[in-house]
Amino acid sequence: MNDNHTEGGPARTDALWSLDATLIAALVSAREVSAEEIARSALERLEAVNPAINAVVEYRPDAVLDAARKVDAAIADGRDPGPLAGVPVTIKVNVDQAGYATTNGVTLQRDLIAATNSPVVDSLLEAGAVPLGRTNTPAFSYRWFTGNRLHGATFNPRRKELTPGGSSGGAASAVAAGIGAVAHGTDIAGSIRYPAYACGVHGLRPSLGRIAAYNASAGKDRTIGGQIMAVSGPLARRVGDLRLGFEAMARRPDSRDPWWVPAPLRGGPAPLRAAVCFRPDGMETAPELVAALAGAAAKLRDAGWLVDEVDALPPIREAVAVQIALWLGDDYEGQVAAAEREGDAGAMAALAGHRDFARSLGLAGFSRALARRLGIAREWLIFMDRYPAVLLPPCAELPFADNLDLRGEEDYRRVWQAQMPMIGLPVTGLPALSLCTGLLPDGTPVGAQIVAGRFREDICLAAGEAIEARGPRVTLADPRDGA
Repeated sequence: MNDNHTEGGPARTDALWSLDATLIAALVSAREVSAEEIARSALERLEAVNPAINAVVEYRPDAVLDAARKVDAAIADGRDPGPLAGVPVTIKVNVDQAGYATTNGVTLQRDLIAATNSPVVDSLLEAGAVPLGRTNTPAFSYRWFTGNRLHGATFNPRRKELTPGGSSGGAASAVAAGIGAVAHGTDIAGSIRYPAYACGVHGLRPSLGRIAAYNASAGKDRTIGGQIMAVSGPLARRVGDLRLGFEAMARRPDSRDPWWVPAPLRGGPAPLRAAVCFRPDGMETAPELVAALAGAAAKLRDAGWLVDEVDALPPIREAVAVQIALWLGDDYEGQVAAAEREGDAGAMAALAGHRDFARSLGLAGFSRALARRLGIAREWLIFMDRYPAVLLPPCAELPFADNLDLRGEEDYRRVWQAQMPMIGLPVTGLPALSLCTGLLPDGTPVGAQIVAGRFREDICLAAGEAIEARGPRVTLADPRDGA
């Protein structure tokens, strides 16, 4: 089959690599196009644009085609290929994929070859996805910028001088440039949501416990901050593809993750009611983002939602301090020692910026942060009894200039202050969707963030689809254009 026609189906002018995940799965399942043809087209796209952005840092064409042929064989045998039948997906280098190094962007882990898959990779494979390649992350996945000594720097395919975000910067850059229809990412402090925002795509941070997590290659369990705030989730160019990827990632239980919760993927009926807050906790939100958020609220109203503008939300600024205590404050000296062994400037800067706070914590301070986390989560849940969805900015600023955090202490503080909506929300355990609402005339992405109740990703996605349907579609980026 060529790229312009599907036998028995409508003529197409799109290249196969550019198709939405939902369409790819439907075409492959119906045998109107083979998974192998999709994979070959995806590999061609990867090889054409990845040299300009370095989003995918390892891929094995033979393995990609072999995985695609297994999907085709299942269909030929009359077996259900799964909801992601033949869909090319990328996988972040900080989760185990059997036979690949779980580098987490660190030279010290270049030879840490995974013997087994993490649960999220198993779920994707069982859903019929075709792993296309491994995507880049900053060293130790610390930053909202993506570069490291092992794999090099990843660039934003829309504007090279802007950060692609982090730590799932490779995932967002890849999917924005058409390298795969769905990307896997992880998020402890915005690492799915911020790259999606910066690269002009959509990203979903699921509820804590929704998608099973475990890396056997680590040899030990994560500290408590990682256990109760880090999650895996999808990035995509369409909200419908986010749903498809999310439900595939969450499809299987896994006894290796005691935090996993057998919650239904769709909850009961909820009122079409949302709150919108332009300046949570007094945040100085950029005018362009205020306008984007106002536009998103107007689109929700047009879709039949009641949207109330509110001046205040439950704690976010206070949640940031709790987040930093539980994430960077736990075994702080050990994290510093590892960063120094690695010699990564970004990782050392990320830790140095919180040195005084982390060293002042002690056991009592850590215990207070852990206790306060519960109260903050409770306040959010009570608020969401009234408002099933909350709209707020993704960040206080437009996407940062690349490596802004390394320019000096003032810029470092500026970055962390602007990221309050990214850092604080994981403390709640709630799902949050970063939605691209368009591009400014110079190509800079803008967007909104949507939060819903625990295990109500379906509400995030429904609100996101209502806004998406009334605005511009996310466009593909071509970094070869010099955009």
